[in-house]
Amino acid sequence: MKYRSTRGGMAPLPFCDILLEGLAPDGGLTLPETLPALDADTLESWRGLSYAELAARVLGLFIDDVPAPDLLRMTQAAYASDVFPRIAPLKPLRPGLSLLGLSEGPTLAFKDMAMQFLGQIFEYVLARRGQTLNILGATSGDTGSAAEYALRGKRGVAVFMLSPHGRMSAFQRAQMYSLQDANIHNIALRGVFDECQDIVKALAGDLDFKSAHRLGAVNSINWARIAAQIVYYVWGWLRATGKPGELVSFAVPSGNFGNILAGHLARRMGLPIHRLVLATNENNVLEEFFRTGVYRPRPASRTYATSSPSMDISRASNFERFVFDLVGQDAGRVRALMDELRRTGEFDLSDLKPQFTQTYGFVAGASSHADRLATIRAVHAESGVLIDPHTADGVHVAQAHLEPGIPMLVLETALPAKFSETLVEAIGQAPAVPEDLRDLQQRPQRVEIMDCDARLVADYVGRHAL
Repeated sequence: MKYRSTRGGMAPLPFCDILLEGLAPDGGLTLPETLPALDADTLESWRGLSYAELAARVLGLFIDDVPAPDLLRMTQAAYASDVFPRIAPLKPLRPGLSLLGLSEGPTLAFKDMAMQFLGQIFEYVLARRGQTLNILGATSGDTGSAAEYALRGKRGVAVFMLSPHGRMSAFQRAQMYSLQDANIHNIALRGVFDECQDIVKALAGDLDFKSAHRLGAVNSINWARIAAQIVYYVWGWLRATGKPGELVSFAVPSGNFGNILAGHLARRMGLPIHRLVLATNENNVLEEFFRTGVYRPRPASRTYATSSPSMDISRASNFERFVFDLVGQDAGRVRALMDELRRTGEFDLSDLKPQFTQTYGFVAGASSHADRLATIRAVHAESGVLIDPHTADGVHVAQAHLEPGIPMLVLETALPAKFSETLVEAIGQAPAVPEDLRDLQQRPQRVEIMDCDARLVADYVGRHAL
């Protein structure tokens, strides 16, 4: 299998090459030249597999330059019981509505599900090639800690993670900044997530700098993240259904569009998904697009700090992959739309609105702080389950799209322990914190704080890169 760029300016490359590259050289995002198909017989044959075995089968559809036994060894290490004591359980909330529990890993967030695999395959490919890699990433809350916990101590890899200073929860900051591993570098920028992400893209787009410092990516601009997330859509569908062809809907709290993009691709591959329900918070650029057909990212000054901070994003870097499909995989039109976005700050695809739901199954909604509190309170009262604020966004929006006979799975974003202040406001008590993390916020923290300036970040990376 070979991979191409959404902007058409890259020669086809195998998986291991695009794994190490991240952003395509033309500034686009990589995608398979063709998507593999999932038929009913294949899905049924997978029902009895463990998560690690299923991951090896699904990922093997996208990775043909790694021997299958090696891939299975990596998924078994990534999804071992000492990493995930429970893995992606269904958590019923009420008839027809369940959580898919994706937050049982080391950082209590869904991003562990893909990142643990990335940690394994980065180390494997770099060792096989005798190379080193410097990962430059940006986080709005959970990507950073998931990446750092997956890559800490890994040979041949250093991580430089940008985060918006003061815009994450205290728990999220402590998870990242308390790591003392020599290959982990935390940089807090005085700005918002979108500005952090812009710096990552700017430095990755400087091909001389990228080559000189062997830059790679761990954000969901890296295709491997998306491929690994497709696995849990298949896993969730297998557990929510009993017969071939039965439909399931998925509700996905979304900021950067990576998590729901994996669902879109799974649906295109043939997984029987009815609706993909996109849930945003007050930073509702994506909800506005699916409602109006106009994509209009907002400046940093209009990106609100909310109680679901990991979704405080106004420019969704993965959205370009969906736009590529929406315009008939016309790389020239994607380039023109990205140019228009740079010139005018928006683009209009309202003429394609009928495709959003009819062709691709998307519906969308937004949630407010009051909605989150009410949803957390109601779910706890009805089911005894505590949910975090981002998952509450997903549950709130999902409720408007429940349909008889079609299970709705809300992708859990994180465990509530990461957002204690909001939980106290909602139900009057703090959520339980896992015993091994109870002293987390008292641990020494190591972080560089600097202005939001690409030159400062480039200088720091240049001085500390492998």
